[in-house]
Amino acid sequence: MTELTELGAAAAARAIHAREIDAGELFEAYRERAGADELNAFTWVAEGPPPPTDPAAPLAGVPLAVKDLFCTEGIPSQAGSRILEGYRPPYTATVVENLTGAGVTLLGKTNQDEFAMGSSNENSAFGPVLNPWDRGRVPGGSSGGSAAAVAAGLAPWAIGTDTGGSIRQPASLCGVVGVKPTYGACSRWGMIAFASSLDQAGPLARDVTDAALLLSHMVGHDRRDSTSVALPEPITLPTAEDLTGIRLGVPEELLAGGDDGAGIEPGVRESFEATLALAEGLGATIDTCRLPHAPHALSAYYLIAPAEASANLARYDGVRYGLRVGGEEDLATMYTRTRGEGFGAEVKRRIMLGTYALSSGYYDAYYGQALKVRTKIADDFRAAFARFDFIATPTSPWTAFELGSKADDPLAMYLNDFCTVPMPLAGIPALSIPSGCSDGLPVGFQLAGPAFSENPLLQAAHALERAIGFDGSQVRA
Repeated sequence: MTELTELGAAAAARAIHAREIDAGELFEAYRERAGADELNAFTWVAEGPPPPTDPAAPLAGVPLAVKDLFCTEGIPSQAGSRILEGYRPPYTATVVENLTGAGVTLLGKTNQDEFAMGSSNENSAFGPVLNPWDRGRVPGGSSGGSAAAVAAGLAPWAIGTDTGGSIRQPASLCGVVGVKPTYGACSRWGMIAFASSLDQAGPLARDVTDAALLLSHMVGHDRRDSTSVALPEPITLPTAEDLTGIRLGVPEELLAGGDDGAGIEPGVRESFEATLALAEGLGATIDTCRLPHAPHALSAYYLIAPAEASANLARYDGVRYGLRVGGEEDLATMYTRTRGEGFGAEVKRRIMLGTYALSSGYYDAYYGQALKVRTKIADDFRAAFARFDFIATPTSPWTAFELGSKADDPLAMYLNDFCTVPMPLAGIPALSIPSGCSDGLPVGFQLAGPAFSENPLLQAAHALERAIGFDGSQVRA
């Protein structure tokens, strides 16, 4: 059983195709591990006999962990919130449909920050997820359950969502690969919405090859999502071994690490610089670049995302589905009680921020200004990509921090996303790969590219991954 779970996802699919291993046995091996989960990574694990699989299917029955933000028909889909506790939707998200159609088997649903609002996975109504590298530390968020499950070997791969860094930041803190595709590359239909102009699905995996394989079956236009688009070319498995001809830009503005003076943690900076040196040795040219409006991305994000959330979350009223508190009184009282008990503190904070930013007299001063900053950030990236193929930064300013250490300081928590929020605001793809460790904890290296540059990004990441030689197998023991 243990040997089966040590196989990478792509290797497992090849072995099933060749009939060297049985898909049912692989599923049982992972279900046993997921069922013994001590990290609180899962909110639901599949029961009953393994589903039938087609050995000829592209993904050939390889088990998949799914963030609980994706609706799955007849299976709890709760978005980490008490207001949706026990909700079983009558339909399945397009991305999950695409993957099951390609042959994956649904292993379980993973824990997350409530409605994807968080950077530590401490905001879940179902309790915090623990980091497999150190159970006294956070796994990152909001896709922390997916990242922790993959890092700990409870699942061969997983899917999450990234609004401001919710795939890349937990990938960094847990030592796995996480990809945020170009906005629109994956359908949002059936994803429980946080901020509709930013949310995007993506893979988390042990290595770049597995991430590319999973992503290749997630993407595509969906008539049910008008923001989805067909990629100009299929996602292919990366094979690059060098970076000859690649131009990497390093933005000084993002290496500052925020206006609070905290900057980038020394161990993270050391790992980042070592990875740049490896990239140069592989043939890349490296130079500083300018993203002058990037330091304002965090402020713009925490106006735009809460504003969209305040509109999206208005649908949870206790009338049609989910939690209902009261009902005998007038409707307004029932709304108030349901939302008061159903939403957690961070969700309430963001709803209030967003409602205020959209209110009469403040829309132009706050939300309108944030949209202008967003446009400037996108312009900055376009100018940078005229000179560089990719932008390189640390993924997170620091490694995994202790549980509870930032829970009472929202600004300190938000600064976790300093390096990751500019890319969703610009709608461009970005990924995180492990670049080593600092004091025994993983560090992430982030690459961002122009819109629809997923294939070149994955190729560059593959070459770097080989050179880095990161080994996360000790946490899967």
